[in-house]
Amino acid sequence: MNKFFSLSLLLSASIVTHVHAQRKTIEQRVDSVMKLMTLTEKIGQLNQYSGREVTGPASDRKNYLLNDIKNGMVGSMLNVKGVKDTREIQAIALQSRLKIPLLFSLDVIHGYKTVFPIPLAESASWDLSIIRRTAEVAAEESAASGIHWTFAPMVDIARDPRWGRVMEGAGEDTYLGSQIAKARVLGFQGDKLGGVDRIMACAKHFAAYGSSMAGRDYNPVDISKQQLHEIYLPPFKAAADAGVATFMNSFNTLNGIPATGNAYLQRDILKKQWNYQGFVVSDWASIKEMTPWGFAKNLNEAAEKAIIAGSDMDMESEAYKKELEKLVASGKVDVKYIDEAVKRILYKKFELGLFDNPYKFSDEKREKKVMNDPKYKDVARAAAQGSIVLLKNNNAILPLNKSLKNIALIGPLVNAKRDQAGSWVVYADTTNIVSVYEGVKQKVKNAKLNYTEGTSITDTVTSGFANAVNAAKNADAVVMVLGENWDMSGEAKSRTDISLPGKQEELFKAVKATGKPVIVVLMAGRPLVFDSISAQADAIVYAWFLGDQGGNAIADVLFGDYNPSGKLPISFPRNVGQIPIFYNFYNTGRPVTKPTDIRYKSAYIDAPNDPQYAFGHGLSYTTFTYSDLKLSNTNPQKNETVKVSFTLTNTGKVAGEEVAQLYIQDTFASVVRPVKELKGFEKVKLKPGESKQITFELSPEKLSFYHEEKGWITEAGEFKVMVGTASNDIKLKSSFELK
Repeated sequence: MNKFFSLSLLLSASIVTHVHAQRKTIEQRVDSVMKLMTLTEKIGQLNQYSGREVTGPASDRKNYLLNDIKNGMVGSMLNVKGVKDTREIQAIALQSRLKIPLLFSLDVIHGYKTVFPIPLAESASWDLSIIRRTAEVAAEESAASGIHWTFAPMVDIARDPRWGRVMEGAGEDTYLGSQIAKARVLGFQGDKLGGVDRIMACAKHFAAYGSSMAGRDYNPVDISKQQLHEIYLPPFKAAADAGVATFMNSFNTLNGIPATGNAYLQRDILKKQWNYQGFVVSDWASIKEMTPWGFAKNLNEAAEKAIIAGSDMDMESEAYKKELEKLVASGKVDVKYIDEAVKRILYKKFELGLFDNPYKFSDEKREKKVMNDPKYKDVARAAAQGSIVLLKNNNAILPLNKSLKNIALIGPLVNAKRDQAGSWVVYADTTNIVSVYEGVKQKVKNAKLNYTEGTSITDTVTSGFANAVNAAKNADAVVMVLGENWDMSGEAKSRTDISLPGKQEELFKAVKATGKPVIVVLMAGRPLVFDSISAQADAIVYAWFLGDQGGNAIADVLFGDYNPSGKLPISFPRNVGQIPIFYNFYNTGRPVTKPTDIRYKSAYIDAPNDPQYAFGHGLSYTTFTYSDLKLSNTNPQKNETVKVSFTLTNTGKVAGEEVAQLYIQDTFASVVRPVKELKGFEKVKLKPGESKQITFELSPEKLSFYHEEKGWITEAGEFKVMVGTASNDIKLKSSFELK
């Protein structure tokens, strides 16, 4: 290298360094763009369209969408995916006067091309590392396909399994849900936005959507401020603290006010109290839907209420596009609300690097490479394994011996593929999905597999029962795979009857009548009611909808290559009449203290109060012992942290994972407190005979509660400490007195 060339390189490096040092901050860059924008162009940034028609055949809808994009009247598109299409549409956006790039968004709920277990299933793993990892893979694949933004995670707390969208969340508990919300946000986004292998996350649905009346989708929500702040808001706060880029408001009303037009939620709590700097997008047409709610007279009033309440981007209502200019001209809407919303949106576009390179996420070579990465199958299998919950295992019938010669595989979901993917699959390719039949066949290649459906999911006839009974009679082991179809849970899939559909329980009874031990594998997107199976099955494996590697993961559990470690993130009711049912209930003034004494007590006369399977329940092929509970301080001050330590030992014969759970009870307070509250958990893998000391911390924050007049407070008094393997299986107890 000659001296002149070396000097040139040094000079160039110096110039680049100087340029970077002088580079405008994102805020300054946003302001510089804002100064160039007309009011019409600003409103355009608040407008989001679905792109299903944009890339299809020519139509009137397609033409006006493309014209709006070209004229700078669109800030974001959803349902456009793939490098080819996103690049094509982005090029049209760059024909606009200011060439502001589009955000491409999609409902990537539990995987993009690689389908992972549904979120409720993953939550059963209680494994934050694998939950974060599956979100990372989903982001890697989505980003490689030109996507910038996912409408996930759903962090709604849900205690009513009739609600179809229970499958999208983390279950019934606030603490568990908050930890999972954080893990998913960090998985999707990484530590900082802007990398080409990460996308923006969206915490939804803000707020309390999981408390929809009667478990019916889109229904009203009517709850106290205490319940709102203690139960439903903390997972959103955890997502905000983790840096989630966006929020989505919800379809429901909250105490009479639609969430989309709810200033208390969006302005007072989110943007003021929490100082949230991202932007809020409406749910699909939820601005327009404030009119049928009876909260807005027409689209004009709906747009006014939504923008003033803090809803920044309008998804598919076209309310902002059609009405905001008129509202500003009439003086009903101050332009400051529009400016604030636009700044929030532009900031994210700069943060992603789209102004520097609008095609940053549209690289065909990267797309091809990422979409065919074989290591993602291993991630999917690990996630599916950890999501499986062993509910029952009488006489240690599981795991099965691989030397079995004849196995009966019975049920409508034995060879299911699409069903195993569950709801919200955006890149459907059933050839990637491993069925239970395929998983078992791969596991025991020398065994004869006698497969028969016996019945379909929704069948009302019993003509196939005879084949099932004959298969069971001649088998060394009987495995039944039952459940619901994939489209029986998810959005707009509320059910009044969550028992097994069709004649499946009758099929089970017929097979069980052969006298053979019966192992039941249940697939569903929610907790189901299955009375006969719960009482009579020899083993029950709850497999949810596990995605691409579900069949292999189930076979791994059935034959002992994976020791089940899942724990329920939601209570399973005995019948629909118990709903809503959850572990952290209030005791009432007339609690049931003895199961046999229910006279004039808060009890049912036709069924027990407790669930069929409790929150936190899940069995293993090994056993664990809890011992040596110690508290660091039994008389702490309000500002002190109490450390809770104990020893966990694997007392069985095989290695296994246990989810140790910490619960507390504030025994007396100015507001009635639950009988138990989860405040810590740790998933620990131990070899046979191995022990580990586990320590949880009870910070002042974990001992606080929400008071409607005083806000979050901590009060002196007795706190019970409980450590166990499930909410109904406490192994160690102690207490301390908070001064």
